[in-house]
Amino acid sequence: MGDAESCGWGEAELHEWLRGRLAVDGAGRQAGTHDAAVLEQVSGAAVLCCDRTEEGVHFDSDANPHAIGWKATARALSDLAATAARPHAVLLSLAAPKERSNDWMRAVIEGVIDAASQQGAALIGGDLTARHGGASLVVSAHGLFDPTDAASAPPGRDRALPGQGIFLTGMIGGSLLGRHLAIEPRIAEGIELHAAGATAMMDVSDGLAIDAGRIALASNVVIELASLPIHADAHKRAAATGLGAIHHALFDGEDHELLATMTPEAHDRLGPILALPIGQVLEATPDRPAGVYIPSTWLGTEPGQCKPTGNADSAVGPEWTRLDPKDGRGWSHGR
Repeated sequence: MGDAESCGWGEAELHEWLRGRLAVDGAGRQAGTHDAAVLEQVSGAAVLCCDRTEEGVHFDSDANPHAIGWKATARALSDLAATAARPHAVLLSLAAPKERSNDWMRAVIEGVIDAASQQGAALIGGDLTARHGGASLVVSAHGLFDPTDAASAPPGRDRALPGQGIFLTGMIGGSLLGRHLAIEPRIAEGIELHAAGATAMMDVSDGLAIDAGRIALASNVVIELASLPIHADAHKRAAATGLGAIHHALFDGEDHELLATMTPEAHDRLGPILALPIGQVLEATPDRPAGVYIPSTWLGTEPGQCKPTGNADSAVGPEWTRLDPKDGRGWSHGR
């Protein structure tokens, strides 16, 4: 390691490396060589989102730097998946302490490039800066929504309808055991769910209980959760915490599976993608306000705990409990 490397990362060195790393288009032009990126006109409605990933909040200081870049990008792309959009491009704003090395910075950026490339997108620009404290990444993602004959309107949180079922694209809970750094955005699933007739969709980033609640409140409906597809990692976490696998499935978050509402007929139109039924959407009433309801049998005897045993394969008994939308057990930014 030379003197420049031992003093920490350098913007000039990283720019030189990036000139050899970023993609070149068909006209021989290289992305990321200007302070602003120019996107060619493409078909479909533009979908934009951004996501922040912070050291000490979303990853530990000793996390693999490539995994950090991957996670930061996959989080933003997962938001595109929930709108049934195809990823097109990403921007990266990376702020890191000067003490980080050029190798560390390059590995983070490689993680961004690889995560975007896997989904057909390219890193087209961004910004580098030094900062005091931990590293911080902001990834902005650009996608394209292409309406289908089956559903011309994009899915949204406010479009769940009574009479629909609610579905998940995979198992949930216990992501902190490693899956939170290896997010796989459900891009293909989002497009197929929308084409089949899904009306409401979002990714499970802050925990199923919170995210299903956001759909319920935005749509002014009742969502009853009758079963949970619990990941094996949730049971491992439960053994360590004593809170129960149900608790971890409902509240851990960072699963980034898609949550979708659709009619049974729409579900029958789906292809080979996984869409597990977990409950139903009902009309809200003055006596039963909008929100998420779970079987009372899932709750433990101690306040703030879910049932410490059981697989939550089905709802047992007629009693339902509404989860508080401000429940502090799930992920809550700013606390």
